[in-house]
Amino acid sequence: MSLDLETAAERRRALLADQAAGFAATAVENLRREFPYHLSRLMRRPGDFAHAPRDIHPAFSSSFDWHSCVEMHWVLVRLLRTLPGVLDEAEIRSVLEANLTTANLAVEAASFRAGLRPARPYGWGWALALTDELAGWDDPDGRRWAAAMTPLTDAIVEAFLAYLPKSPYPSRRGAHSNTAFGLRISLDFARRSADAGDPGLLECIRDAVERWYAADADYPGAWEPDASDFLSPALVEAELVTELWEPERALPWLDAFLPGIAEGMPKQLFTVAMVGDDSDGQIAHLHGLNLSRAWCWRRLAEHLPAADARIPVMLEAAARHAEPELANVSGSDYMIEHWLAAYAVLYLI
Repeated sequence: MSLDLETAAERRRALLADQAAGFAATAVENLRREFPYHLSRLMRRPGDFAHAPRDIHPAFSSSFDWHSCVEMHWVLVRLLRTLPGVLDEAEIRSVLEANLTTANLAVEAASFRAGLRPARPYGWGWALALTDELAGWDDPDGRRWAAAMTPLTDAIVEAFLAYLPKSPYPSRRGAHSNTAFGLRISLDFARRSADAGDPGLLECIRDAVERWYAADADYPGAWEPDASDFLSPALVEAELVTELWEPERALPWLDAFLPGIAEGMPKQLFTVAMVGDDSDGQIAHLHGLNLSRAWCWRRLAEHLPAADARIPVMLEAAARHAEPELANVSGSDYMIEHWLAAYAVLYLI
């Protein structure tokens, strides 16, 4: 298999057309399934815990946990934007309408400000990505839901602006605390805000990337993956930097950061991760690793000059990682189903 950018894009479009309805159905089912739900909360006194997730998270109280619930909303909005008139829009809009109300999101914002915060920066980033997706959608419902998200996104931006400057080091884990992915998934929202006259978050992201990643070289990608990774620390950092910086600076940085790409090295970054138990939530993360790696390889290829020899290497790695995983989005174990669609859609669109 030898892929170029256009052939790879056509392949993804065909896969999306074939599977989008199944992805949407899975996301809708997740958003209607309140239990089981993983709620992480610091107890300060006896009885200081919610009776049900909806008590403190009325908008995002399903799909196993807060950030996965946000992801499923993002999946539905992105599919509606990309494939208008193709999906069962009435059903999808009814689910979104039930959750993304002004009243529900006011409670979400109050819960966030009270310290009931989802995974940092992962959940924060996905909430900003959802708002950006809604804000960029030329649709009356989308504009209304984006406005309803404002109190929550304002609270998240304030939290980012407080957190990033005082954090001297990044998190290089392959899970929720990974700072490169959290910043990357927030970046489109930050750019939209800057275009609207509020550059604070974008400037803060740029400063953090400069402090944390500018000097990185010869990244030890051969040490990946960890046992419960759903992100590649090497690849999400590379994708963030090449997306944020101008090519004349980003491409030399990439050459130094992962110098062996043209030769398929380090081998571990090109080798599809094996999953030993789909019902184990931590082991099942590796399904997401395969899809998030595919997204990173695809995006990195799109940043390179047209004649770069690394492009087919990257695109073939992307397809090899992603295509077997698409069947796991629906009809698999709930430990996979409640979140994997987000990474399938991220890769395909």
